[in-house]
Amino acid sequence: MKPANYIQLAKEAQARALAPYSGFRVGAVLISASGKTYQGCNVENSSYSLTCCAERVAMFKAVSEGDREFTDLYLCGDAPEYTYPCGACRQVLLDLGGSDLKIHLIHSNGTFKTVTVGDLLPLSFNASHLRKP
Repeated sequence: MKPANYIQLAKEAQARALAPYSGFRVGAVLISASGKTYQGCNVENSSYSLTCCAERVAMFKAVSEGDREFTDLYLCGDAPEYTYPCGACRQVLLDLGGSDLKIHLIHSNGTFKTVTVGDLLPLSFNASHLRKP
């Protein structure tokens, strides 16, 4: 699939966002190593800490369906520039997608730039820190 198709899928997911409190809608599409796509949107809750971001919705959906290897994530939001993953999403993307997972940040004009999870979360705490010697 071409990047334009993934951008369209992310925008479709964004349109389904439930953001009655912030009004900030986010859409994501995660691509597995096998090429399967998983869409996610942010889902807000009146108890703000229970809100789930689009990136985590897509990742948890993929993992719950048995996928464990991912190559790319496309992300769009209501910001006039690029929407970046929050800190919690960066940690989840690192743990479940790895530091080489490519994140394609979609600009409001439809273009995108690509970074990796490692770029967004340098010097990170990860599973290797939890292993006993």
